[in-house]
Formats: sequence, structure tokens, C-alpha cells
Amino acid sequence: MKHFSKKLTLIVALGLISLTNFAQNFFYIQVKDSLSHEPLEGVSIIKKDTKIGQKTDTKGLVKFTNLGNPNTVFVISSVGYQTQTVSITQTHNTLESPLVVWLNTEIETMEEVTISSTRTNSRIEDLPLKVEVLGIDDMMEENTIKPSSISSILGDLSVIHIQQTSATNGNSTVRMQGLDGKYTQILKDGLPLYEGYSGSFGILQIPPLDLKQVEIVKGSVSTLYGGGAIAGMINLISKQPTDQQDLSFTLNRTTLKESNINGYYAQKWGKFGSTIFSGITQQNAVDVNKDGLSDVPDIKNLTFHTKLFYDFSEKTKANIGFAYLTEKRLGGDMQVIYQSPDNSHQYYEKNISERITTDMHFSHAFSANHQLSAKGTVSTFNRSLQQSTYGFEGRQIASFFEASDFIKTAKSNFVYGINFTAEDFKKKQPDSTFLQNYQYITTGSFVQEGYNFTDKLMVEIGFRSDFHNKFGNFFLPRLAFFYKPQNNLSIRMSGGLGYKTPNVFTQQTISGSLRYLLPIDASLKPESSIGINFDLNYHFVIAEKINVQLNQAFYYTRISNPILTNTLPNNHISLINKNYDINSIGTDTYIRFEVDAIELYLGYNHTIAKRVGTGTNVYLPFSPQDKFSSTLAYEITDKWRFGIENSFVANQYINENQPVNNYWFWAGMIERKLGKISIVLNAENIFDFRQSKSEALFLGNITQPTFQPLWGPIDGRVINLAMKIKI
Repeated sequence: MKHFSKKLTLIVALGLISLTNFAQNFFYIQVKDSLSHEPLEGVSIIKKDTKIGQKTDTKGLVKFTNLGNPNTVFVISSVGYQTQTVSITQTHNTLESPLVVWLNTEIETMEEVTISSTRTNSRIEDLPLKVEVLGIDDMMEENTIKPSSISSILGDLSVIHIQQTSATNGNSTVRMQGLDGKYTQILKDGLPLYEGYSGSFGILQIPPLDLKQVEIVKGSVSTLYGGGAIAGMINLISKQPTDQQDLSFTLNRTTLKESNINGYYAQKWGKFGSTIFSGITQQNAVDVNKDGLSDVPDIKNLTFHTKLFYDFSEKTKANIGFAYLTEKRLGGDMQVIYQSPDNSHQYYEKNISERITTDMHFSHAFSANHQLSAKGTVSTFNRSLQQSTYGFEGRQIASFFEASDFIKTAKSNFVYGINFTAEDFKKKQPDSTFLQNYQYITTGSFVQEGYNFTDKLMVEIGFRSDFHNKFGNFFLPRLAFFYKPQNNLSIRMSGGLGYKTPNVFTQQTISGSLRYLLPIDASLKPESSIGINFDLNYHFVIAEKINVQLNQAFYYTRISNPILTNTLPNNHISLINKNYDINSIGTDTYIRFEVDAIELYLGYNHTIAKRVGTGTNVYLPFSPQDKFSSTLAYEITDKWRFGIENSFVANQYINENQPVNNYWFWAGMIERKLGKISIVLNAENIFDFRQSKSEALFLGNITQPTFQPLWGPIDGRVINLAMKIKI
């Protein structure tokens, strides 16, 4: 009987164990990186509102037993990644089919930006091309600091130097990688609206209110956009309407006697959508240094542009836009500006310009990985120039059309296309200049493929062929590598050829020498270039909450047959190919910190740009060899935002290696948010550095002044008070 009892007890125990094992449910969770798709070890997975949890193993896996409640909620977290909450709607699964959770890095929130300049609509962190992006937050902040222009925000980057070219008309140019502004291509939504005659005056007078972002490509991008982008490219991307109404106004007034009123409206209704921008700028002439001549011209500007969007279907979309700009600028002798000239006070420069632009974009997605795009523009630009001794008036009609096809496969991105560019210039007869009418037509084709050899290595090959009706054929190859040895480290390297055709309208000629400028000689050759860019990008987390992004770039550009002005007898000026090359070699370093509500940017650029091959080393004028920039911002959500920025410009030379002063430029702002109203107090050039403090800005007498080259700020300290109203 005892033996039977023992056997019965054993059988019951074994049965209970079997029933227990049978009743147990196992639930598996696997955590992977959203970018690399690699399993993440050591990720904490805890039941919400409890201390019950586990950490993932080397395969990113955890196993939970007997969840019981089918609505169990887990909190998944790891250093350097965004915390994610997951609700489980079942009580068991298998090891072969776990619930996969994708974690995004904290840095990814800073870089989750789609880039349109590459035509592949890729995320910024997946590109073999180095792109800097100033996003919507930057545009909104700039709108209350400098509502009429993007020059200030571009100049905050260490790799960009904004050079004012004339005190009389207030024109400026963008210098990248130490090179003249004509080597930087500026686009609006991928369209070259600022080329030739229309691109040589006031191109930075672009309001930021209706911009979504600004994409800055460093180095040559000849394959996709032609040879003109030798130093880099800046693409201004417009906002698009959404189902939610966007209506805002900005009012601004500065101590430099500038007033701005800007308004923006956007909304989408089903298949239709529209954006409308209108802005007025009134800038009174100011003689900052009290020498009798204006340092800031009198400006009256009206800008209007609108776009109409229509979605034929989820796959087929189009938009058409119209823009109008009219502007009057008057600078020179303050007595003339105030309409009281006399025998001594005669000098002035008056510019009246009008720009009318229409543009079109069309896209059709055959599938998620195959998209056909077409875009085009026609613009008319009229400008009249009157000085005390001569007058000039010209008109340019420019057109551009492009069609491209993008195909994506598991291993590659493939884009190819054709484009057409025309520039027709005519001057009003008669006038006192030597300028002649011209018509330039360029037809081009391009192809580019990026192939992923592995998950870590991508190689991109591109080729462009252009034919210019006056200067012939151009063949531009490009090769790029993108290597990502680990999730938070990426390495890029690219190289390509470029070219720049001669054009009489450059920053050197538009600011005062048109009267004596001779027509282009038939022997003048196009400029050609080779450029190489390398950069390393690394991001990491300190103390579990400080996001850090570090970028180190190196670049080299060589330009052959550079075109510059040459002074001849009787003050005549010609464009000639110089008998030397231009070399630009440098490094650009920046580091970004983000912790809670604090953001810090530190940037340093070192560039040596000089003429080579003439037997002597002559540095390029207006090209600082060293520039340090920093920006610090702190925000109390929906209440306050504080910011301070500075830049140090050093080792800059003007003509024939003549050094000029180093200088600091400081700015600060305070923003108070009151619901739908924001009030901003901003100060630029806080310590009032001016070139005129160290030298006179003009020589000779005031009747016929000879102007000094501008290498530093001349408008002094400027304080503005702005109000933004969002309805």
C-alpha cells in the first residue's frame, strides 16, 4: 500500500508539473536599431508602472513568461535612443517570430530630414553627399530677426562668409570654401532663378517666412546641377500647404530705420492647396560713419508670390507658382538722397528692378520606388541703373526645364534626366555702356547611380554632358563613397569636375564698373575646376542625456583659366583669363551639443585660397583664412527663448596680400511667447565693429568718390523689435 501511495504521489506531481508547463505562455521581444537594423544589446524593457523587467541579450531578445493580461504595456529604453512605449495585444508568440521594436537614436531627431537637392529624397544621414540643413525652426527664428533677408542666417555657418560688395547699393555675395560668390549656385526649389543678369543683384534679399528649409551642399555637385556649383550650392525649399491652416504675420522695426511687414497663408482642401506670401520693406538711407555718403541705401521693396497645388491622385501631384518683386534702391551722397544737390554734392546710384517668375513642378509615382519628375520656370528681370555720370537699362528673360526619373531598388538609387537652360539679355538703346545683347542656350543630360555593395558601403557614380551654344561641350564625371562602419559613425568622400562660362554680370562688375566694361572677347575661355571633399560625422551621448554631433570636413578645389577683370587705358575694363590657377584647400569643423532645452553650436573653418603658378603666392582677397562661429540657445517651452551667437573673422587679405583687421561679431536675442503672439528683441553687432573705424570708406572728393574695398561690417550696431502673430 505504501508503494502504491508513493507511486500515486509521484504521478500526481508529474502531472501537475506537466500541466504547469503546458499552461505557461512565452512572449519574445526583439529590439533593433531603426537605421542599421542591427540587434541592440542591453536595452531595458520594463512593464509600465512596475519594476518588473529585463535587458536584451546579444541578439536583442528578451523572453517574458505568462503575461496573463493581453494589454500589457512595456517601456523600452536605452542610452542614446528615444524611449518607446509598446502595448502587447496578445499573450504569446514564438522565438522564430518575436515582436520587433525599432528604436530611433536621439541624434536621429536632429537629423530626420529629407533632402530634395539630391533628387533621391533621401534622409540626410544616408547621403554620400555632405549637406547642411537649416530647418523650419531656423527659418521662423530668422523671420523675426531679419524678415527681409537670409544673409544673416547663412553667415552664421563657419563655412560661409557673407561679403558686402557695395556700400552705395547694399549688394552682398556668398563665399563658400574661400571662393568668389560666382562659384556658389543658388536655387529656389531646385530651379536656377538667380543666374546671369538676374543673379548679380540682391539675390540674398529673400524673405525666410515661407521657406521650409535651406539645404547647403559643400563642394561640387556638377552631375545634377551643372558646372556652376564649384564651391557649393544653396537650395531654398518652400513650405507646402497642409490640412491645417497656416496664417501668420510679422511686423519689424530696426534702429537702422528699416521697417518690414510680411504675411503668409497656406492651407489644403482635399486635392487643392495654396500658399501666399506678401512682404513690404522700407529702409531709409543711413550715413552711419557721418562721412556724407550713405552706408545703407534707401530701399523700397515689395515681394509677392503664390503657389497652387493639386493632387490628381496619391501618385500624381503638381503645383504652379507665380512671383513678383519690385524694388527701388538709392544710395550715394546724402544731400542728393534728400533731394538737395549742389555743385559739389552730385554723386548717387539709383537702381530700379523688377522680377516676374512663373514656375511649375510635376511628379508621378509609378510605385514607391519609381518616380518621374518634371519642373520648369520662365522669368523676366528688368533693371535700370542711373548714376550721376551715366545710365543703363537691361532686360533678361531666363527659362529652365528639366525632366528626371528616379528608380530605387534593394541595392541602388538610380536617377537620370535632361535639362534645358536659356538666358536672353537685351539692353535698352541707346546708352553710354559698351554692353551687347546676347543669348546663351545650354542643353544637358545627366545620370547618377548609388550602389550599396554592403549595408555599410555605398558608391555613387555620376556623369553630366552639357552643350553650350557659344562655349561648346563639357563632360563632368563625379565619384563618391559613403561608408558607415557603425551606426553612429559615417564617412563620405567625393570628387568631380565643374565649369563656369563667362558672363559680364558678376559681383566685380555689377557694383560700379558697368559703364566701362567691354564686351566678352571671342578668345575668352570658360573656367574649369576639380574638387575633392571628405568628411567624417560622429554622434554620441554623454552622461545619458547630452547629445553630441561632431563633423570634420576637408576640401580641395582647383580652378583653371579663372576669369577676372582687367583695367585698360581710358578706364576701360575687360574680362580676361588669368595666367594662373586658383587653389582653395581647407578644413571645416563643427560640433553640436543638445541637452534638454539647451543647444550649442561651435564651428571653425580654416581655408587657404590663393593664386598659384605665377611665381608668387597671392592670397585671394576677401577670403578669411580663419573663421570661428558659435551659437547658444536656451528655450522654456511656449514661454521664452534666449540666444547668443558670435563669429571671429581672422587673417583676411585684400588686394596683393594686404592684411586687414581681425574682428568679432556678436549678436543676441530674447523671445517672449504669449500664445499665438511672439515678441522678439534682437541686437546685431553688439560691440559696434565697423570698417570705417579703422579707415575711410572712400577716397578723393565727395563729388567723384573712389570707394575702398569692403572687408568688414559697415552698418554698425543694429537693434530690432519684431512681433509675430500666428492665427
